[in-house]
Amino acid sequence: MTHWLARLATHYTTMRCRYPDDELMVIFDIDGTLLDLRHMMLYLLRRYDREHGTAYFRELTLDAIDVHENVIDEFLTRLGLPAAARAEVEAWYLARYWSSETIASSHYAFDGVMDVIRWFQLQPQTTVCLNTGRQEVLRAATLESLNRLGQTQGVRFTNDLLYMRPDDWEEGVAAYKLVGLEDCRRRGYRVVAFVDNEPNNLATIAAADPDREILLLHADTIFLSPLTLLPEGVAQGDRYALDALVTQAMLPPALELVWHGVNDEINLRQFLSSTIRWAELDVNLDPTGEQLILRHDTFAERPCTEGESWLRLSDAVAALAKWDKALKLDFKIGGLWIEQALTQVEHYAFPAERLWFNGDLRILDKSWQRTLAARYPGAVIQAPVGFLRQWVDQPERLRTEVARLADDGLNRFSLNWRQAETRRLSEQLLAWGYQVNLYGITDLADFLQATLQQPHAITCDFNFPAWGYYGRGSGHKDHYYRYQLL
Repeated sequence: MTHWLARLATHYTTMRCRYPDDELMVIFDIDGTLLDLRHMMLYLLRRYDREHGTAYFRELTLDAIDVHENVIDEFLTRLGLPAAARAEVEAWYLARYWSSETIASSHYAFDGVMDVIRWFQLQPQTTVCLNTGRQEVLRAATLESLNRLGQTQGVRFTNDLLYMRPDDWEEGVAAYKLVGLEDCRRRGYRVVAFVDNEPNNLATIAAADPDREILLLHADTIFLSPLTLLPEGVAQGDRYALDALVTQAMLPPALELVWHGVNDEINLRQFLSSTIRWAELDVNLDPTGEQLILRHDTFAERPCTEGESWLRLSDAVAALAKWDKALKLDFKIGGLWIEQALTQVEHYAFPAERLWFNGDLRILDKSWQRTLAARYPGAVIQAPVGFLRQWVDQPERLRTEVARLADDGLNRFSLNWRQAETRRLSEQLLAWGYQVNLYGITDLADFLQATLQQPHAITCDFNFPAWGYYGRGSGHKDHYYRYQLL
């Protein structure tokens, strides 16, 4: 069965082709669609225990909560609470479950949903709108909570794109969902998708879309209205998987992709058969100290194993030149060996725009950075700069350090995706106009999350079977990816 987000991707692409000049809109419900309100229920019930000295919910887990937040009485009955206790807990719960404090303390988004929203917010002529059954009185608390939850992914919700139910609205939620939809149309948006967890809301939207241009998506979480109300053709799912939504063809065309650690013949063949332009070669020295080879780890870090063989730098460079690929040299050794590596590169007359030099600052020091900049104007000169994370909360000091590194010769800064504060540091560097490369990415899910940062480049293993890429890995610590033929 086609993943519900894959259907959304196909429909979005179709609508963009059909209406190239229109502002497309995707509408999301909030509770039960963006937010998993089981967290709120667990928070309040455990808080009740703490404040009243009871132990009714001491063993309660998130997975045990399978009812809608509005029908707590049913859940309390199932847990076996005495009638008097049920009435007291329910009254206490209902008095607090839509308070600003509860919203701020206990609301959590479903895994991956903010990444999906971020992707749509990055697309040209595309808007994400929220249409909720919450009442207007909760507007400020709702926006504050959602923007806090989306901050890490760079998601931002605004007041003018949030439709809420008026406090004095007498009709059901579905009727006001339709009011929001019609207002979006009057404002000139072409609504192409509507995501909600309540079947009756989706049925109401379907009735207002006779041309069937709005793809209806049912978040199959916890809901009150019967499934029998779901319109024909609705897409259903309960997992927000970015890799089901985004294909390689949807990546930003300016994003430079680098195949990490093309250090052996197997990985070289996989790279050459791909559409990826850049290959990263780890320049190292063989144990005899006589020739340059490709190996991620130095022999001091990982001794040579019996029967180990190496791909020579000269052979790899020749293959890249033959196939008109671009070359990234990651220097694991320095000094005169850098010069010898450059001699091999120059033999094949790589233009500067197809050259990229990377290395630790102890190897690719200020002198070498300036030498490379003068010798290959237009080439990328880069170093990993994770140490800058210590100043991420000191913007003036951070900016001084970054400017010093740029003055020394770096024109791109490399950040490890797996390190804390990388997102914040990346955002700051990009905001100041510096170029960023992200590395340390091993699977497709992380790769797609990294693209949402809008870096200039991503270096990864391309261990992406779903895209037809079978990267072997750089061999760091003698680790390689292995694939099974089916």
